[in-house]
Amino acid sequence: MTSPADKVTTPPSLPSQALRGVSARAVLLGLLLIPVNVYWVIVIEVRWYALDGSCLPLFITPVFMLFCLCLLNLVWRRFHLRSALCQTELLTVYLMLVASSAISGHDMVQNLFGVMGHAAWFANPSNRWEDLFFQYLPHWLTVDNEASLKGFYGGKTSLYDPGMLDPWITPLLWWTALILALVGMMLCLGLLVRKQWTEDEKLSYPIIQLPLQMTDHSSATGLFGDRLMWAGFAVAAFFAILNGLHVLYPQVPEIKYVKQYDIGQYFTGRPWDGLQGTRISLYPFAIGLAFFLPSDLSFSCWFFFVVRLVERVIGRAAGWDQGGEFPYFNQQSAGAWLTLAFLAAYGARHHLAEVARSVVGRPVSERIDREAAVYRLAVGGLVLGMAFVLWFCARAGMSVWAAAVFFGIFFALSLAMTRVRAELGTPHEIFFVNPQEIMVGTLGTPRIGAQNMTGIAVMYWFNRCYRCHPMPNQMEALKMGQVTNMGSRRVVAALFLATLAALFFTYWSHLDLCFRDGAVAKCVGFKQWVGGQAYGRLATWLNVPENTNRTHVNAMVVGALLVAGLRSIRTGIVSFPFHPAGYALAISFAMDYFWFAFFVSWALKAVIVRYTGMTGHRKAIPFFTGLILGDYVVGSIWAIIGPVLAKQTYKVFI
Repeated sequence: MTSPADKVTTPPSLPSQALRGVSARAVLLGLLLIPVNVYWVIVIEVRWYALDGSCLPLFITPVFMLFCLCLLNLVWRRFHLRSALCQTELLTVYLMLVASSAISGHDMVQNLFGVMGHAAWFANPSNRWEDLFFQYLPHWLTVDNEASLKGFYGGKTSLYDPGMLDPWITPLLWWTALILALVGMMLCLGLLVRKQWTEDEKLSYPIIQLPLQMTDHSSATGLFGDRLMWAGFAVAAFFAILNGLHVLYPQVPEIKYVKQYDIGQYFTGRPWDGLQGTRISLYPFAIGLAFFLPSDLSFSCWFFFVVRLVERVIGRAAGWDQGGEFPYFNQQSAGAWLTLAFLAAYGARHHLAEVARSVVGRPVSERIDREAAVYRLAVGGLVLGMAFVLWFCARAGMSVWAAAVFFGIFFALSLAMTRVRAELGTPHEIFFVNPQEIMVGTLGTPRIGAQNMTGIAVMYWFNRCYRCHPMPNQMEALKMGQVTNMGSRRVVAALFLATLAALFFTYWSHLDLCFRDGAVAKCVGFKQWVGGQAYGRLATWLNVPENTNRTHVNAMVVGALLVAGLRSIRTGIVSFPFHPAGYALAISFAMDYFWFAFFVSWALKAVIVRYTGMTGHRKAIPFFTGLILGDYVVGSIWAIIGPVLAKQTYKVFI
């Protein structure tokens, strides 16, 4: 049930005449900070495997950099008010940093480097990869130069040594073309549904509330002058500082329950051992983020996670888990997320129909006609982008039908995740849901074929977890642009420039780091496991083909029906407390890290609203905002100290 407390409001901004929109100096500042952000992300996540800030829906490093920029700007305003950055300029820098983190983050280009050279470097007579699929590999997308791979994986060399860089240039240029096409198509798709989601349905976009509050200087100091915010900041900072000191100096006590405390260790006898691996966390930032979610969603997330645990115990008691898959959460999750995509498209059907009429020049309402040119460009971009993607896949040896199905599923999942983020703001780590798994389960590997399976495996890198998926961040940028009158076209231009810059600096940072320290020699966060999963599973499927798995298909149908049923009931009963997205999130790994923090936040919010009403809820918002900021800021500082000391330091997440 959605309470009045769940209606997220946008903080007031500066008077319109003081806003400069997406100014040239803001874009320039964003471009200057992108190399810093990208290199920092690569160093802490690839070299030291710390922070994992790009795994969260609200990226850590852009928030930290915005925090520092806002504080500097507040000081500057005291002496040079006219030349200080306004809210829209600060947001421009922020959204460009977010776009760069989406590209350089944990589940995007970092994964690409985990795949590009993996097959050639790790093939050996025992795994028989060379016999199984080397003939199908698109070698223009991979690296097989032995000398360069030796330097890349072993280190102790330089990117600039003769022969090291050349084998990477052609594959990276081709991957750049595909990435730009996909990112462009996401932007086009976002532009088509933006008005429906932001203006008609007025989705809350919870993730954007923090940057909007941080950049709002309509009062003397805005958020930074709120004592309750600093109280929340202090609480989170205390936990992060104490636990961080414990990592460096074990004699310092730690607060164990903040991060992934294993309660499953206490359940040993059957059937309760089905709870093994269950962890609880009290991440301050997660408690803060969940406070901004609708109560019915935060309730549904932890409730369905508990139901998931109960199902595992029942399965153990009944002996249904002998195959290791019951109750088929992966497949239920696939059906659930595909249904969420269908419901998102179905809910916008009237809007999209009117958009289609405007594209072909038929009469439409004034609200659509005002953006008819944008819609024509968006549809044209989607058509051209898909044509290029299909050609790209055909060049890689894939059948057109297989490529169309693969990317159809990819964009369906993208739409579903973006809708969930826009409406609810939750994490979306759907590790077990991707086009590859869905196609294998429904079609079977013989029908797909070895050539198509190999092409799909090569593209596994951007379909592994989706934690830093670009499209939700693009939609949030468009929403911030709409709220602050930045203009969608200028926002799109800033995002595109940020993406280009991020690609270049991510490539350079990753290659420079790995050739120097060694991808597997010293880079403890190098995504070697991505290549292992991509090619290891490919080899398994080629060695032991799988036909259509009817049990998996049935489980997908169950997941789809549950989501559709929950949505139908919510449509008829406004007070129904179970949200279909909560079910989809709880069974797809997205809640494994967060379920207990969501429970705590939901309980605190319920108590506050119950006993103090909306007044108390509004007064509490700065405190929970402070929890996010305190955790993020101190976590970022540890992520600076670690590389300086050449040590792994405390991570506020995972």
